Amino acid sequence: MANGTPAAPTGRTSGGGNSPFARRGAPRRKAVPGDTRLHNRSLVLRTIFRSGPLSRADLARSTHLTRAATSELAAELLAEGLVEELGTRSDQGVGKPATLLGLVPDARLIVTLDLSDDARFRAALVDLGGKVLDRRAAARDGRRSESALELAAELCVDLAGAAARPLLGVGVGSPGVVDPAGIILEAPNLGWHGVDLSAHLAQAIPVPVHVANDANAAALGELGLGGPAERSLLLVKIGHGVGAGLVLDGHLVVGDRFAAGEIGHVVVDPDGAPCACGRIGCLETAVAAPRLRRADDGERQAGGRRLGEALAPVVSALNLREIVLSGPLDLLDESFRAAALDAIRERTMPAVGDYVDIRLSSLGEDDVLLGAAMLVLDRELGVA
Repeated sequence: MANGTPAAPTGRTSGGGNSPFARRGAPRRKAVPGDTRLHNRSLVLRTIFRSGPLSRADLARSTHLTRAATSELAAELLAEGLVEELGTRSDQGVGKPATLLGLVPDARLIVTLDLSDDARFRAALVDLGGKVLDRRAAARDGRRSESALELAAELCVDLAGAAARPLLGVGVGSPGVVDPAGIILEAPNLGWHGVDLSAHLAQAIPVPVHVANDANAAALGELGLGGPAERSLLLVKIGHGVGAGLVLDGHLVVGDRFAAGEIGHVVVDPDGAPCACGRIGCLETAVAAPRLRRADDGERQAGGRRLGEALAPVVSALNLREIVLSGPLDLLDESFRAAALDAIRERTMPAVGDYVDIRLSSLGEDDVLLGAAMLVLDRELGVA
């Protein structure tokens, strides 16, 4: 394209403008009749996904579609095996009992990859309801570049072979800057620059492949499958590097060049250690998982303060209340979180800092895996 912006993936079903991944400001083509039907189908499926089981009348009321349109779309989803009839409502009063419709969790399965850990790549087979059915892990052993690509593909093929039902797609959470087409523009810790990860994995498994930054995937998982969460939150992912996923009013913010949340390479100590990106004293030299594993208690608390110092301007500018930490649970202990929170409160107005909370991800170490599943659900079925 003339301005150098990579084109979005084509030929894949998505949630359109309702998608948390929809890029604001992107050019829009003229709507055609098929778009309306696709939108309505996604709306019905999304309503069942979030609120089911529901009757056809319930769906019509919730979606504001006509009963005829709702029944037609429900019949289509039933024929595809994505939803099923679950019997009649037991608490209904007079009149014909309503038949309830619910999602069929294992109608399609999703292979997900988490490439954020410094020691190993992790993979899972996940159903449409977010349940992990199978797992794999493979030690990285310092693999980078082509060798790391091969390891990721091997995990995909292994889990795809274990799937007893059709695959909806592959979802990947990767470190670095990732464009909408699944190209890793820059991931210094993996030695990836301009790597078309989506195309590489699609060659290994002939299904749609969707890739997002690992912190963005974890944030989407936290919002869609986690416990109670604010509609605006900042998820900080600490693994081989450090990144953040930012959700504002329910929308994932990716930024103009898809690098929103790349806080790991903000310089916090000009006299600090060399970073993989070539700079000195980046945040991840103080708080990335390998650094925290080598640190004693005092150094770990100092790393927490560094994180808080880096986050304070972001928290103040956006008036965020919720910060979610994702990473090895043994490293992100209470003293680390307290040090980060103290640093934020020291550097922001009481009206902002006094209301900030820092907590661990409610999905634990599966947040990237489950977030990658939500990415596929969003892009393929429009239900995330």
